[in-house]
Amino acid sequence: MARYSRKASKSVESAMRRRKRGTLRSGRSGKKVKSRKQAIAIGLSEARRKGAKVPPRRRSRRKKR
Repeated sequence: MARYSRKASKSVESAMRRRKRGTLRSGRSGKKVKSRKQAIAIGLSEARRKGAKVPPRRRSRRKKR
């Protein structure tokens, strides 16, 4: 079974296009996004907000003491 829905891939696709055009901006700072990985992350988070089928975000792995 697919992990990501078609809606999610369309969202990532649009984020990548916006990055190429130079109109994709990140979070609160509103800085221009240059990184490909960051563009994908933004696309996926937008898809999550729209309710598309996307696996949950990975949390940082910290060792418990």
